[in-house]
Amino acid sequence: MSPDAPDAFFVADADSFIPSVHTRGPWSADHQHGGPPTALLARAVERATALPLARVTVDFLRPVPIAPLRIELELRRPGKRVQIHEATLLHDGRAVARMAALCVTQQPLSFGEPVLPDTRPMADLEAATAIDFPFFPYDVGYHKAMDVRYCAGGVGYGYAEAWMRMRMPLVAGEQPSPWQRVLCAADSGSGVSARLDTDRFAFLNPDLTVYLHRPPVGEWIGLSSVTTPEATGIGIADTHLHDPNGPIGRGTQSLLITSR
Repeated sequence: MSPDAPDAFFVADADSFIPSVHTRGPWSADHQHGGPPTALLARAVERATALPLARVTVDFLRPVPIAPLRIELELRRPGKRVQIHEATLLHDGRAVARMAALCVTQQPLSFGEPVLPDTRPMADLEAATAIDFPFFPYDVGYHKAMDVRYCAGGVGYGYAEAWMRMRMPLVAGEQPSPWQRVLCAADSGSGVSARLDTDRFAFLNPDLTVYLHRPPVGEWIGLSSVTTPEATGIGIADTHLHDPNGPIGRGTQSLLITSR
Protein backbone atom coordinates (compact mmCIF):
# COMPACT_ATOMS: atom_id res chain seq x y z
CA MET A 1 0.00 0.00 0.00
CA SER A 2 1.07 3.60 -0.51
CA PRO A 3 2.93 4.92 2.53
CA ASP A 4 1.31 8.35 2.17
CA ALA A 5 -2.29 7.17 1.81
CA PRO A 6 -4.71 5.72 4.40
CA ASP A 7 -5.48 2.00 4.12
CA ALA A 8 -9.05 2.73 3.03
CA PHE A 9 -10.80 3.94 -0.09
CA PHE A 10 -12.36 6.90 1.76
CA VAL A 11 -11.97 8.78 5.03
CA ALA A 12 -15.12 10.33 6.53
CA ASP A 13 -14.69 13.99 7.45
CA ALA A 14 -17.84 15.52 9.01
CA ASP A 15 -20.41 15.40 6.15
CA SER A 16 -17.77 14.84 3.45
CA PHE A 17 -15.71 11.90 2.22
CA ILE A 18 -12.06 12.25 1.29
CA PRO A 19 -11.02 9.67 -1.34
CA SER A 20 -7.57 8.15 -1.13
CA VAL A 21 -5.31 7.34 -4.08
CA HIS A 22 -6.54 3.74 -3.77
CA THR A 23 -9.73 4.81 -5.61
CA ARG A 24 -7.74 5.75 -8.74
CA GLY A 25 -9.00 4.20 -11.99
CA PRO A 26 -7.15 3.22 -15.17
CA TRP A 27 -7.98 6.16 -17.45
CA SER A 28 -6.73 9.18 -15.48
CA ALA A 29 -4.50 9.80 -12.49
CA ASP A 30 -7.09 12.28 -11.19
CA HIS A 31 -10.25 10.18 -11.52
CA GLN A 32 -11.70 7.30 -9.53
CA HIS A 33 -12.58 3.80 -10.61
CA GLY A 34 -16.36 3.37 -10.56
CA GLY A 35 -16.41 0.70 -7.86
CA PRO A 36 -15.55 2.67 -4.71
CA PRO A 37 -17.92 5.65 -5.30
CA THR A 38 -20.74 3.25 -6.23
CA ALA A 39 -20.22 1.38 -2.96
CA LEU A 40 -20.11 4.70 -1.10
CA LEU A 41 -23.53 5.69 -2.49
CA ALA A 42 -24.94 2.30 -1.46
CA ARG A 43 -23.58 2.84 2.04
CA ALA A 44 -25.59 6.07 2.29
CA VAL A 45 -28.78 4.32 1.18
CA GLU A 46 -28.25 1.43 3.59
CA ARG A 47 -28.02 3.94 6.45
CA ALA A 48 -31.26 5.63 5.36
CA THR A 49 -33.58 2.61 5.35
CA ALA A 50 -34.27 -0.61 7.22
CA LEU A 51 -35.28 -2.38 3.99
CA PRO A 52 -32.65 -4.49 2.21
CA LEU A 53 -31.37 -3.39 -1.19
CA ALA A 54 -32.50 -5.45 -4.18
CA ARG A 55 -31.25 -3.41 -7.14
CA VAL A 56 -29.03 -0.40 -7.69
CA THR A 57 -28.43 1.59 -10.86
CA VAL A 58 -25.76 4.25 -10.89
CA ASP A 59 -25.19 6.79 -13.66
CA PHE A 60 -21.76 8.40 -13.81
CA LEU A 61 -22.62 11.95 -14.85
CA ARG A 62 -18.98 13.01 -15.21
CA PRO A 63 -15.61 11.60 -14.08
CA VAL A 64 -15.53 11.19 -10.31
CA PRO A 65 -12.51 13.17 -9.07
CA ILE A 66 -10.10 12.10 -6.36
CA ALA A 67 -11.26 15.08 -4.30
CA PRO A 68 -13.66 15.73 -1.38
CA LEU A 69 -17.18 14.46 -2.04
CA ARG A 70 -20.58 14.89 -0.44
CA ILE A 71 -23.78 12.81 -0.70
CA GLU A 72 -27.38 14.00 -0.89
CA LEU A 73 -30.28 11.57 -0.33
CA GLU A 74 -33.92 11.70 -1.42
CA LEU A 75 -36.69 9.16 -0.83
CA ARG A 76 -38.36 8.96 -4.25
CA ARG A 77 -40.86 6.23 -3.39
CA PRO A 78 -41.82 5.78 0.26
CA GLY A 79 -43.43 2.55 1.42
CA LYS A 80 -43.40 -0.24 3.97
CA ARG A 81 -42.59 -3.01 1.47
CA VAL A 82 -40.98 -1.18 -1.46
CA GLN A 83 -38.90 1.99 -1.46
CA ILE A 84 -36.79 3.82 -4.04
CA HIS A 85 -33.98 6.01 -2.76
CA GLU A 86 -31.92 8.42 -4.85
CA ALA A 87 -28.36 9.16 -3.73
CA THR A 88 -26.33 11.85 -5.48
CA LEU A 89 -22.56 12.20 -5.21
CA LEU A 90 -21.37 15.80 -5.44
CA HIS A 91 -18.04 17.57 -5.83
CA ASP A 92 -18.01 21.35 -5.32
CA GLY A 93 -21.79 21.35 -5.58
CA ARG A 94 -21.87 19.54 -8.94
CA ALA A 95 -23.38 16.08 -9.28
CA VAL A 96 -20.84 13.53 -10.52
CA ALA A 97 -22.83 10.31 -9.98
CA ARG A 98 -26.41 9.44 -9.12
CA MET A 99 -27.80 6.14 -7.79
CA ALA A 100 -31.37 4.86 -7.84
CA ALA A 101 -31.69 2.11 -5.23
CA LEU A 102 -34.66 -0.25 -5.05
CA CYS A 103 -35.22 -1.60 -1.54
CA VAL A 104 -37.75 -4.33 -0.77
CA THR A 105 -38.88 -6.16 2.32
CA GLN A 106 -37.96 -9.80 2.90
CA GLN A 107 -39.93 -12.66 4.40
CA PRO A 108 -39.07 -16.32 5.07
CA LEU A 109 -40.65 -18.75 2.58
CA SER A 110 -40.54 -22.50 2.07
CA PHE A 111 -40.47 -23.80 -1.51
CA GLY A 112 -40.18 -27.47 -0.57
CA GLU A 113 -37.58 -28.63 -3.09
CA PRO A 114 -34.57 -26.31 -3.54
CA VAL A 115 -34.95 -23.79 -6.35
CA LEU A 116 -31.57 -23.65 -8.07
CA PRO A 117 -30.55 -20.86 -10.47
CA ASP A 118 -29.84 -21.93 -14.04
CA THR A 119 -26.20 -20.90 -14.15
CA ARG A 120 -22.89 -22.72 -14.06
CA PRO A 121 -20.98 -22.43 -10.78
CA MET A 122 -17.60 -20.72 -10.82
CA ALA A 123 -14.33 -22.55 -10.24
CA ASP A 124 -13.13 -22.78 -6.65
CA LEU A 125 -11.08 -19.92 -5.35
CA GLU A 126 -8.21 -22.33 -4.69
CA ALA A 127 -7.93 -22.89 -8.47
CA ALA A 128 -7.59 -19.18 -9.27
CA THR A 129 -4.38 -17.31 -10.14
CA ALA A 130 -3.57 -13.91 -8.61
CA ILE A 131 -3.01 -11.13 -11.18
CA ASP A 132 -2.80 -7.35 -11.51
CA PHE A 133 -4.93 -5.53 -14.06
CA PRO A 134 -2.40 -4.86 -16.86
CA PHE A 135 -4.00 -1.64 -18.17
CA PHE A 136 -3.51 0.46 -15.01
CA PRO A 137 -0.45 2.68 -15.67
CA TYR A 138 0.00 3.68 -12.00
CA ASP A 139 1.85 2.12 -9.08
CA VAL A 140 -1.01 2.84 -6.67
CA GLY A 141 -4.72 2.69 -7.39
CA TYR A 142 -7.84 0.55 -7.33
CA HIS A 143 -5.99 -2.32 -9.01
CA LYS A 144 -3.63 -2.64 -6.02
CA ALA A 145 -6.38 -2.12 -3.45
CA MET A 146 -8.29 -5.16 -4.76
CA ASP A 147 -7.16 -8.77 -4.61
CA VAL A 148 -7.92 -10.21 -8.08
CA ARG A 149 -7.65 -13.89 -9.02
CA TYR A 150 -8.53 -15.39 -12.40
CA CYS A 151 -9.80 -18.92 -12.92
CA ALA A 152 -10.82 -18.65 -16.62
CA GLY A 153 -10.34 -16.27 -19.54
CA GLY A 154 -8.79 -12.89 -18.84
CA VAL A 155 -8.04 -9.47 -20.28
CA GLY A 156 -8.06 -9.69 -24.08
CA TYR A 157 -10.37 -12.73 -24.23
CA GLY A 158 -13.74 -11.00 -23.96
CA TYR A 159 -14.76 -13.32 -21.14
CA ALA A 160 -13.41 -14.05 -17.70
CA GLU A 161 -14.09 -15.72 -14.41
CA ALA A 162 -12.39 -13.87 -11.59
CA TRP A 163 -12.61 -13.66 -7.82
CA MET A 164 -12.16 -10.26 -6.20
CA ARG A 165 -12.02 -8.93 -2.66
CA MET A 166 -11.29 -5.59 -1.06
CA ARG A 167 -7.87 -5.38 0.61
CA MET A 168 -9.06 -2.44 2.75
CA PRO A 169 -12.27 -0.89 4.13
CA LEU A 170 -14.49 1.28 1.99
CA VAL A 171 -14.54 3.94 4.74
CA ALA A 172 -11.73 4.01 7.29
CA GLY A 173 -12.71 2.38 10.58
CA GLU A 174 -15.73 0.50 9.17
CA GLN A 175 -16.42 -3.04 8.00
CA PRO A 176 -17.92 -3.04 4.47
CA SER A 177 -21.43 -4.40 4.14
CA PRO A 178 -22.13 -7.29 1.73
CA TRP A 179 -23.63 -4.88 -0.82
CA GLN A 180 -20.62 -2.58 -0.53
CA ARG A 181 -18.29 -5.52 -1.23
CA VAL A 182 -20.33 -6.49 -4.30
CA LEU A 183 -20.44 -2.99 -5.77
CA CYS A 184 -16.77 -2.31 -5.22
CA ALA A 185 -16.07 -5.37 -7.40
CA ALA A 186 -19.00 -5.42 -9.86
CA ASP A 187 -17.87 -2.31 -11.72
CA SER A 188 -14.85 -4.39 -12.82
CA GLY A 189 -16.89 -6.73 -15.00
CA SER A 190 -15.81 -4.85 -18.13
CA GLY A 191 -12.22 -4.80 -16.89
CA VAL A 192 -11.72 -8.46 -16.07
CA SER A 193 -13.30 -9.46 -19.41
CA ALA A 194 -11.88 -6.68 -21.59
CA ARG A 195 -11.73 -7.70 -25.27
CA LEU A 196 -10.02 -4.75 -26.95
CA ASP A 197 -6.37 -3.71 -26.93
CA THR A 198 -6.18 -1.22 -24.07
CA ASP A 199 -3.23 0.57 -25.73
CA ARG A 200 -5.54 1.47 -28.62
CA PHE A 201 -8.97 1.77 -27.01
CA ALA A 202 -10.58 3.02 -23.82
CA PHE A 203 -13.88 1.51 -22.67
CA LEU A 204 -15.60 3.63 -20.06
CA ASN A 205 -18.87 2.54 -18.52
CA PRO A 206 -21.27 5.48 -17.94
CA ASP A 207 -23.55 3.27 -15.85
CA LEU A 208 -23.77 0.14 -13.72
CA THR A 209 -26.82 -1.88 -12.68
CA VAL A 210 -26.63 -4.67 -10.12
CA TYR A 211 -29.40 -7.02 -8.98
CA LEU A 212 -28.90 -9.39 -6.06
CA HIS A 213 -31.26 -12.20 -5.11
CA ARG A 214 -29.24 -12.75 -1.94
CA PRO A 215 -26.33 -10.94 -0.27
CA PRO A 216 -22.89 -12.55 -0.50
CA VAL A 217 -21.28 -14.48 2.32
CA GLY A 218 -17.66 -13.63 3.09
CA GLU A 219 -15.14 -11.30 1.48
CA TRP A 220 -14.78 -12.85 -1.99
CA ILE A 221 -17.01 -11.80 -4.91
CA GLY A 222 -16.97 -13.88 -8.08
CA LEU A 223 -17.42 -12.27 -11.52
CA SER A 224 -18.29 -14.40 -14.52
CA SER A 225 -18.20 -11.71 -17.20
CA VAL A 226 -18.59 -11.33 -20.97
CA THR A 227 -17.79 -8.11 -22.83
CA THR A 228 -19.33 -7.46 -26.25
CA PRO A 229 -17.86 -4.46 -28.13
CA GLU A 230 -19.33 -3.14 -31.38
CA ALA A 231 -17.70 -1.04 -34.11
CA THR A 232 -20.34 1.63 -33.41
CA GLY A 233 -18.41 2.51 -30.26
CA ILE A 234 -21.06 0.99 -27.99
CA GLY A 235 -20.60 -2.16 -25.97
CA ILE A 236 -21.99 -4.06 -23.02
CA ALA A 237 -20.50 -6.08 -20.20
CA ASP A 238 -22.70 -8.75 -18.65
CA THR A 239 -21.66 -10.30 -15.34
CA HIS A 240 -23.02 -13.18 -13.29
CA LEU A 241 -22.12 -12.52 -9.66
CA HIS A 242 -21.17 -15.24 -7.17
CA ASP A 243 -19.87 -15.90 -3.71
CA PRO A 244 -18.13 -19.15 -2.68
CA ASN A 245 -21.57 -20.71 -2.01
CA GLY A 246 -22.95 -20.04 -5.51
CA PRO A 247 -24.73 -17.39 -7.62
CA ILE A 248 -25.94 -14.19 -5.93
CA GLY A 249 -27.09 -11.92 -8.77
CA ARG A 250 -26.31 -10.06 -11.97
CA GLY A 251 -24.53 -6.90 -13.10
CA THR A 252 -24.58 -5.03 -16.42
CA GLN A 253 -22.59 -2.10 -17.79
CA SER A 254 -22.97 -0.01 -20.93
CA LEU A 255 -19.61 0.73 -22.54
CA LEU A 256 -18.50 3.89 -24.34
CA ILE A 257 -15.58 2.78 -26.54
CA THR A 258 -13.15 5.38 -27.84
CA SER A 259 -9.74 5.43 -29.52
CA ARG A 260 -6.94 6.33 -27.14
